[in-house]
Amino acid sequence: MLDFLSEYKEKLRSPEDAVACVKSGDWVDYTSTLGKPTLLDRALAKRRDQLQDVKVRGNLIDGPIEVAECDESQEHFTYHSWHCSSYERKLCDRGLCYYIPMVFHNNAAYYEFFLHVNVVMVSVSPMDEHGYFNFSVNTGVAAPITRTADIVIVEVNKNLPKVCGGYDECIHISDVDFIVEGEHEPFPDLLPPKPTEDDILIAKHIVPYIVDGATLQLGIGSMPNAVGELIAQSDVKDLGMHTELCSDAYLALYKAGKLTNKKKKVDPRKGVFGCAVGSHELYKWLEKNPGIAAYPLEYVNRPSVIAEIDNMVSINSCVAVDLYGQVAAETVGSRQISGTGGQLDFLTGASASRGGKAFICMSSVFEDEKGERHSRILPQFNGDVITSPRSQVYFIATEYGVVNLEGRSTWERSERLISIAHPDFRDELIKEAEERKIWRRSNKR
Repeated sequence: MLDFLSEYKEKLRSPEDAVACVKSGDWVDYTSTLGKPTLLDRALAKRRDQLQDVKVRGNLIDGPIEVAECDESQEHFTYHSWHCSSYERKLCDRGLCYYIPMVFHNNAAYYEFFLHVNVVMVSVSPMDEHGYFNFSVNTGVAAPITRTADIVIVEVNKNLPKVCGGYDECIHISDVDFIVEGEHEPFPDLLPPKPTEDDILIAKHIVPYIVDGATLQLGIGSMPNAVGELIAQSDVKDLGMHTELCSDAYLALYKAGKLTNKKKKVDPRKGVFGCAVGSHELYKWLEKNPGIAAYPLEYVNRPSVIAEIDNMVSINSCVAVDLYGQVAAETVGSRQISGTGGQLDFLTGASASRGGKAFICMSSVFEDEKGERHSRILPQFNGDVITSPRSQVYFIATEYGVVNLEGRSTWERSERLISIAHPDFRDELIKEAEERKIWRRSNKR
């Protein structure tokens, strides 16, 4: 057997020594979610006054991110995110984070063909006897970035679960330049907000569309998780998992005996995910579980792969929809709140699946800071970023029902969307539709 321990000792560095390789002008990547290199981030921030114009990329990272917090001038560090966590959203509000428009299935291609990484810093689980470090719940994005990077630094975190993978779930010590060890706080339980009454009503409308043997993708937020909880209490059986983000909703389905993956023809008997965020119990479930496989997002989110999964059901949320069927899911006006992520990937793939369905969900209204109520179904967007184009939108759901927009004309779309708008706004929306000539004169008011 090769002596990996000797190589390990040769590459072992303190966080301070490891980040000494970063130069002014470099692009540094922190990968995603629990892959955030906490010790290295802290050490790099301490080098602030020695560096100029270092650009850092991350994704769905919980705070704090020291390089962003330590330099409001952004003369030394500038932080970027491909998909904003609630923490990164607050950084955007402060002008300390810049969003990178992207779709997740192209993640690997962006790095292979268009982006340069001078230094990647990524947290991994401890090395095994074969010389491999596991990317854990960060498998969805980590490997393509490390392959592109000039210098690879791994930060060993004993709290990260080792996960089984389809491919690219590990990196070998021979591909690593430096190794960093240190103490890490246990990960906090990152659970979605408790479902609202509207979330539960929306979930009740969706559950009847889910058949035995369906494979589920549940997006981020309280509403998709409400769907998972309701399914766990339903009579549906033999469900599968194929999702970019694995959350506690899937654990609830598994504990209820609903998640078996028995009917899957793609990755049979395997629950597939890219990244995972949730509770300690979730991470324990994922640890060395041969019934679950982590894959890069270039596979998990590839529409052609998703389309091959029979009865694929995608459930995501959004901010607003206009009467033309356009969906805004990542901004409120010009304010960045999340990202495109995998919504468009799964919308495309699930729509093409035999028996597949793609749901985009929202409450019909929201209240602003002044307590004023506004409709989430709008006449027409004006300046909002469009996440999903009207030509690809399938089911839209609110607490007032579910409508299918596939193949529907402009007047049919407006009619159907108004039917699931809050009753207080329906007359106003009809007038707006009439002005835009997308309301039939023969329609009943």
